[in-house]
Amino acid sequence: MTVFVPDGLPALEKLKNENIDVRPYPDKIPENTQKILILNLMPTKQVTETQLIRMFADSKTNVAIYLMNTVSYTSRNTDSEYLDRFYKGFSAYKDGFFDGLIVTGAPVEHLDFTQVLYWHELCEIFDWAKVNVRKIYTICWGAQAALMHYCGIQKHPLPEKMFGIFEHEVLCPENPLCKGLPEKFLAPHSRHAEVYKEDIINCKDLDLLSVSEDAGVLWAATKDLKIVFVTGHPEYDAETLSLEYFRDLEKGDDIKCPKNYFPHDDPAFPPPLTWREFAKIIYTNWINL
Repeated sequence: MTVFVPDGLPALEKLKNENIDVRPYPDKIPENTQKILILNLMPTKQVTETQLIRMFADSKTNVAIYLMNTVSYTSRNTDSEYLDRFYKGFSAYKDGFFDGLIVTGAPVEHLDFTQVLYWHELCEIFDWAKVNVRKIYTICWGAQAALMHYCGIQKHPLPEKMFGIFEHEVLCPENPLCKGLPEKFLAPHSRHAEVYKEDIINCKDLDLLSVSEDAGVLWAATKDLKIVFVTGHPEYDAETLSLEYFRDLEKGDDIKCPKNYFPHDDPAFPPPLTWREFAKIIYTNWINL
């Protein structure tokens, strides 16, 4: 089906070239179009927009994408003119109703939640979304933040970055979110913190959907499917982990090569996109709820 986005958004032409039906907002959004609000907390906003919009190509309904940024913190990595053109703050959306809210990750895992400059704003958005959004999808740090806010589940720092492509087991094949996934599937992780499997199992409101022997929890959801928590990045492109790896090397960070990613563990070889089919199933199942 068609994905509607703001006119001029860079993702528009890029995804058109991939034969995805992406169009600028029409004068009137067609009926039965799902309105999806993306709170984009990532520094690489254009990349993240494109990755997420691509995931809706196989939805059963039209999708209209709306972009939101924080007001209490202004991104230093995205031009202000770009933000002014394509993004709006929470106040512009809070009187509306949306079919979905996506909250992305953010490079703030080293901070306590209350130290994050936009934490109180994010909590306000989370509270609003419980009433004004039909379903919520949270990613990486966004999932950690949502688990803390909605369920009181704390994140825990890792001794080293969880970084690479890992195999995961589907624990609830009968859950609508898991429909069509094989028993084992691949997904990327790129994070410095984790949530404990036991904490999710012990929460009466949650179902644990998928775990990895090496990477831990990937995926959980509330039993009513209202809120989805994904600690990894199924939406990532083939080269995303590579770009992060070389960026961190240039910064002088103590970073190891992403696991199970480069052929022969050699960064000279381009990484294959081994998880895309699973990512599309995960996002399509969510949008089709």
